[in-house]
Amino acid sequence: MTALSNGSLHKFRNLVGFKYEMYNSLFSSLPFYRVEKTGVLLSLFLLHCEEGLKKESSPNEIIDSFFKQYTSYATEQEQTDLLFRFVQFAERQVVLFDALEDAAFNEINDMQGIGTLKHLEAEIMQHRAQDNLAEKLRDFSVRLVLTAHPTQFYPSEVLGIINDLSKALTSNNTALANSYLQQLGKTPFFKKEKPTPYDEAVNLIWFLENVFYTAAGQILSYLKNTFPNAINLKNPLIRMGFWPGGDRDGNPYVTAPNTLKVAEALRGGIVKSYYLEVRRLKKRLTFKGVAGKLADLEQRLYNNLFVPGYRADLSVSEIKETMQEIRSTILRLHNGLFVNQVDSFLNKVDLFGLHFASLDIRQDSSVHTKLVEVLAKHTTILPANYLELSEENKIKALLQINATIQPAFFEDALLRDTLETLEAIQTIQQFNGEAGCHRYIISHSTSALNIIEVYALFLLRGWSAESITVDIVPLFETIEDLRNASTVMKILYENKIYRHHLQQRNNVQTIMLGFSDGTKDGGYLMANWSIYKAKEMLSLISKQYEVEVVFFDGRGGPPARGGGKTHQFYASMGHNIANKEIQLTIQGQTISSNFGTVDAARYNMEQLVHAGISNALFSTREKTLTEPEEALLVTLANESFAAYNMLKNHPDFLEYLTFVSPLRYYAEANIGSRPAKRNSGQLNLDDLRAVPYVGAWSQLKQNVPGFYGVGTALEKLKEAGKWPELKALYEGSLFFKTLLDNCEMAMNKCSFPVTAYLAKHPKYGILWKIMYEEFERTKRYLLELAGSEELMADKPIDQLSIHLRQRIELPLITIQQYALTKIRTMEEQQQEAEEKKIYEKLVMRCSFGIINAERNSA
Repeated sequence: MTALSNGSLHKFRNLVGFKYEMYNSLFSSLPFYRVEKTGVLLSLFLLHCEEGLKKESSPNEIIDSFFKQYTSYATEQEQTDLLFRFVQFAERQVVLFDALEDAAFNEINDMQGIGTLKHLEAEIMQHRAQDNLAEKLRDFSVRLVLTAHPTQFYPSEVLGIINDLSKALTSNNTALANSYLQQLGKTPFFKKEKPTPYDEAVNLIWFLENVFYTAAGQILSYLKNTFPNAINLKNPLIRMGFWPGGDRDGNPYVTAPNTLKVAEALRGGIVKSYYLEVRRLKKRLTFKGVAGKLADLEQRLYNNLFVPGYRADLSVSEIKETMQEIRSTILRLHNGLFVNQVDSFLNKVDLFGLHFASLDIRQDSSVHTKLVEVLAKHTTILPANYLELSEENKIKALLQINATIQPAFFEDALLRDTLETLEAIQTIQQFNGEAGCHRYIISHSTSALNIIEVYALFLLRGWSAESITVDIVPLFETIEDLRNASTVMKILYENKIYRHHLQQRNNVQTIMLGFSDGTKDGGYLMANWSIYKAKEMLSLISKQYEVEVVFFDGRGGPPARGGGKTHQFYASMGHNIANKEIQLTIQGQTISSNFGTVDAARYNMEQLVHAGISNALFSTREKTLTEPEEALLVTLANESFAAYNMLKNHPDFLEYLTFVSPLRYYAEANIGSRPAKRNSGQLNLDDLRAVPYVGAWSQLKQNVPGFYGVGTALEKLKEAGKWPELKALYEGSLFFKTLLDNCEMAMNKCSFPVTAYLAKHPKYGILWKIMYEEFERTKRYLLELAGSEELMADKPIDQLSIHLRQRIELPLITIQQYALTKIRTMEEQQQEAEEKKIYEKLVMRCSFGIINAERNSA
């Protein structure tokens, strides 16, 4: 451990660990009904859980013995009432810990160290690379897309309390912190109704207004001030993307009216942000020739924001022209006083326009295929024998469409909405600008036909080939689809009509690659390897056809869904992987953990900006991996894939996850508007979404998608005498080390003792032992590779954070497993007792706290 990291660890212990104990005791003494008694009993329960797990007791044995030793509660109702109070108390403990980590962020992270813009400045100066920087920034950007994949249960009210509590803790204002803790004690953590897509959008717009607006503006201002000649004013360095209200893949609640409503909310959010900033500027810019213009702009913003029925009549150019006139007047007549504040505002207008974030449209390919097939059966727009045609001839038929059709033609509401959405895109572009909605993402893209089907839909709604101001983005997810991705794109690049469309879109093709479903399909190593290889092949084929390819990474929060230390992956890429832009989804708890405050957001955005720029300017790697290194990784991926497939194909695998974890309760939890699986009917892995799949393993504290197969693969190569090569790869390849570091993170969040009682289960015991043995095997070889005695030894702060959070989680996990055991017993005995509903509610309530406590996913 370096002196710097040792100092940061000491600060973390003091500012987070010690303060948590202090404020938690304060929280326990709040003057609310039964709170004090609950806090005392919960502390005893935590110790009882820890002792029980050491004795390999089951959750039932732990809880039953706790009630006998420490309480006089004899009835089931009294006992479950206390367990619910434990859950409510622990939820608030998690919030307190979150707020303390946020408050300590600047102290425990080097805000001017490696990966920051200050570090980049030093590198640029040292290498005299200002001209190279200007060339890179001509078209480079980082796009962060906030998604409709809610893996965090905090309602917006609680997010606001965390934000305010963090500020009080930062200033050591104990009295104010105490009042916020009291507010927290009275604020509901869970809503009785499912959020609508619009509700989800409003929650995320809070982050845009309160975090990203300021943080992104600060980054652009810093770079403009440091390298004034390097910034391309026509290319926003940071772009925000948005999925709630646009992502309709398997979500019947996202409709064209909802899409328009969310786009309006995004416009309202940025106009409000501009309005508030202009009001702040008015306090400073009180000069002759300036104040009047600023007041006029304030009134225009006010009208667009608050006057009912007022027609949106504001344009970006008007705002910029007014502020540029004000800027010139200040420089000419008022000694440049406060001109930096004007520049700061202008930077934000450049970044966010009137759209704030680009609303992406996403739909599953099967919906488009069904729409086209209905069209072929019931109209003459397509040949009568369309369904019997080859893929090549279907593409030809679709590209020859010269008729239009109204959405009302379709009886199916989903098909009607698909066409109505295209009209919604035009409306959004009219009011929010083209940047407001300009991408159509196709889930489960398996063929070139899937992309052409969407192109044809635009023709059907009257868009001409010259006027399609939308990027059509295929999403490749499964292992097979990733392998076939370059073949699919080759067909598209060779199609003259589609190539003409790309030329209309600046000859840029965006391709999305999904980590979550890839991991679910092929396991951790195979998914990551397949995505890397797909990027390499797609970079090569795009270069051959002189197309600029941009990769959009669908990354979840935890490593099992592509999360973890993501910036290190981008920093590790060689020139064989296109790096025109960095685009990734920001999902679930990653939004609040990495971007929950302005300082955290700025720091983590800087890491991504630095990774993209420094890798392009200073990396000497022609290829990310040498041929021998690739050969090693291929073998590892194949061995891991074989082991994961064997587990996944076990006849009891999905049943194990369904009955031992809270998987089947995801659909009932009021967390998000999307169903837990894409299709109705019997549960299967193909339809099961990655969020509940990975989340269920996480709540079991087994995290199978994040490590399973890695140990077997490492063992096979060691037995084959390849250990020295593996050691050299680990020490010499940032890509491979980051891959295994994230695997260590997933494993460090495991706790097999919590479910060790399942080893004795007559049906599930075999599977539990298989997974536990693979965990121990993987741990053994990872530690040997790293030369460490414990997982994440080189990341002591993350390691300690996980440990402290797991202590908060442990009562919740124990209670959840207790409730699941009760439910299984009732179902095995075919009892439909009223008590079952109570235990099911207990399972869901525990889920909230457990997932929120897993916040430190990166």
